[in-house]
Formats: sequence, structure tokens, C-alpha cells
Amino acid sequence: MAKKPKTVFVCQECGYESPKWMGRCVCGAWNSFVEEKVLPSDISEDPRRRGKAPGAGGSTKPSQLKNVGSADHQRIDTGIRELNRVLGGGLVKGSLTLISGEPGIGKSTLIIQAAQKIAEKAGPVLYVSGEESEEQIKMRADRVCGKLSDALFVLAETNMENIQTACETVKPVFLVIDSIQTMYTQELDSVPGSVSQVRACGNLLMRIGKGADIPVFIVAHVTKSGELAGPKIVEHMVDCVLNFTGERDHDIRILRAYKNRFGTTSEIGAFQMEEAGLIQIENLSGSLLENTSEQAEGSVITAIYEGSRPVFMEIQALATPANVGFARRTAVGVDHQRLSMILAVLEKKQGMPLLNQDVYVNVVGGLRPDSTCVDLAVALSVYSSVRGITPQKRTVAIGEVGLTGDLRSVQNAEKIAIEADRLGYQQIIMPAKNAGRMKKDLAGSCQIIGVRTLSDAIGVYRG
Repeated sequence: MAKKPKTVFVCQECGYESPKWMGRCVCGAWNSFVEEKVLPSDISEDPRRRGKAPGAGGSTKPSQLKNVGSADHQRIDTGIRELNRVLGGGLVKGSLTLISGEPGIGKSTLIIQAAQKIAEKAGPVLYVSGEESEEQIKMRADRVCGKLSDALFVLAETNMENIQTACETVKPVFLVIDSIQTMYTQELDSVPGSVSQVRACGNLLMRIGKGADIPVFIVAHVTKSGELAGPKIVEHMVDCVLNFTGERDHDIRILRAYKNRFGTTSEIGAFQMEEAGLIQIENLSGSLLENTSEQAEGSVITAIYEGSRPVFMEIQALATPANVGFARRTAVGVDHQRLSMILAVLEKKQGMPLLNQDVYVNVVGGLRPDSTCVDLAVALSVYSSVRGITPQKRTVAIGEVGLTGDLRSVQNAEKIAIEADRLGYQQIIMPAKNAGRMKKDLAGSCQIIGVRTLSDAIGVYRG
């Protein structure tokens, strides 16, 4: 006998379910509940959460962890080295990957390029689109892929039952769903994109992927704040969560993993958007340091270590007298609260009057470093702009600035120093603890200068 749907109220922000309407959700959102009808099977039929009845088969006896065999995860080469790097070496069979990003950032372009290369090497690939027609997908594929493989199939469909039937017919080695917010299952009455529909479609895709060892790429929408739209249960369900970022007025695109059950989350992939699609960037530091041959006021070179490679970038700062009212603090690529803290340290420890100065800080190239390794470069760039000075040597600055004006050690400073030496920089300013732990001398002429405080770093920078 068919199960009757029940009525619940679901929060559109966090996915919390309530038997009655609430003005404020437990997550703090106001007026976020909508009425939806869900089937009791939505949760109980999830094979990961369903318990087996006595006598239903299978063993309920616990196993010793040391005797459990480790699965040999076979990976599929996507044909895109930067994508393989972020995934941890390629696509794992049966894995679910969720990719998000701003509209127009290049998600569909990247996926269609990967789908074409996988179809050429591994076998049939099914690209399911709920947002574009087959003709639109064909036009993009002709532009970015050239000659298309006979094993690349496309389906403009939003019904999950029809998609499941197509998978049984094509038997793909790779499945793309673009996007999950447009998909629906006819078991539910709610509209596509609702919490219950996204959750039900995610469960069905998990059964398709895990059951047939098909890696599944799921495109997801983002909210105004840049976070993944829909219930958090989808993020917990998938094996990998990727985020594609970049500025519309810059060509550089950065792919980063926020979650990866089969690899690291510290790697990034770099691409450049061109007319022929996304092109892999061989030398990311070189792309970000195009116009740094001459030293300029307010410009300082710094670096962070992402995964297996150092990335060098330019920090620019501009300080001008404030006209009226409060001084402005504008940061692009640097955390605004972090900038306020650094400016407070400069005022308190260096006696630098910034109360009547508008301060603008920018990371050239649109990169958004999330490491405190760039603190020292931000402080030196502001100091350089205010005092109107430039260093006598080509300088790299790394280090975390503390509230007391001291410099805290950072990770991978030795690897950054080796790369700075290779790029021809003359000196690198770093925390004294990092300089003391350097295991070997640099091959070139780059001088390593260890400093303990921000005042010492400014003294070295002035020359």
C-alpha cells in the first residue's frame, strides 16, 4: 500500500523540519519556514540510515577494524591536470562530487571539458542538464571542446526517474547533473529546489552512483553570501565539495576543495577563462606577478603555500587623507576584520596616525588568500604607502602579525624561501623562528632575514 505524504514545515536556510509553523528557526532565521509534503520514506529508505530487520540477511556482528580490508579506490583520469590535483588524483568510482560557484564563473564549461576528455578515454558519459537545452550545450561544447566524442551523451531532463532510466540504458562511466536545484522526483509534491526535493534527489543520485560505481558530478546553486544553497544534508552526503571562485573582471579562476574523503583539501586548481574555454595555468605565481619588475610605493610581494606549491602574489595598499566623516577601510581579497587589526597594531606599536587616513588594500589578480601568512605584507604595504618609501631590494615578506606587534611563525616558510630564491628575489623577511629552522642554505643570492617584531621588519624593509 502506497504511503501517504505528511505535511511538515521546512526551514529554507538550514533544512530543519517542524511539525508546525515557527516564526524563528533554531538556526536564527526569521520567516524561513515553508509548508511541504514529504514521504516517510525520505529518511527511512536511505540505505545508510536504515536498520535491517532480524532475519533480513546480512551480518550484525561487529568486525575487528584491523581485519577489515581497505578498498582499492580506482580513479578515472579527467584529462585536466588541475582538476585531478584538487580531486586528489582523479575521480573515484562511485563517488559523489558537489561543485558550486557564482553564475557564469565557468562551472559548466569546466565540466563539459572534463566530460569530453573522459568520454574519449574511459567510455560513455551522460551530461544531464535541467537549465539548458541540448542545443545550448552543443554550442558550448563545440566552442570549448572542438570535435566531440561519440561516447558523450546529453539529456535535457529534470525528472529523476527518467534520468535513472537513461543511466540504465547508457550505462555511463561518468554522470553529470546540472543542477540539482532543477531536479525533482515525482514521489513528492513539492516544487524543484525545495529542501525535500533536493534531499530526495540527492539520495537517489547516491544510490545510482554507489550502486553502479559511477562517479557523479552535481552542480549546486549558491546563495547571496556565496554558500551552497539547499539543506546541509547534501553536503554531508557527498564525498567531495568543490568551490569555483573568481572575479568577473579577472580571467583567473580558482578551484578549491572544502571537503574530500579521498584526498587533501589543501590543493587548489588554477584556470584562465578564454574564448576557447578554461585553460590550465602552468605558473600561477607568474600570472599574478606580471608588473612587479619595478618597486612601487604600497606594493609588497608575499606568498602562501597551497597544497604542493607556493603561490606568490602582490599586495597593494593606498592611504589617502580622509575628506569628511570617518576614515574608510576597504579590502579586496583580504579579510576586513584582519585588516582592521593590522591597522590597529600599526597605530599602537608604530605610532602611525591612521585615524584620518582612508586605507585601501587589494590582492592583485583577484586571489583571496585565507592564510595569516600575508599579514606582514599587508602591514608593510600600508606603511610604505603612508611613508612614501620603497625597499632597496626585491623583497618578499611573510609572517603572521600578533596584537603585541610580534611576528608568529608560519608553515612551509622554507619551501616559500626556496621558490623566492628561484624567482630571483634578493631578500625574504620572515619570523625569526622560521629563519632559525631553515635546514639548508639557498642556492641563489636571496638573503633570509629573520625578525621578531613588526618594528624590526619595518627597519629591514626601509633598508
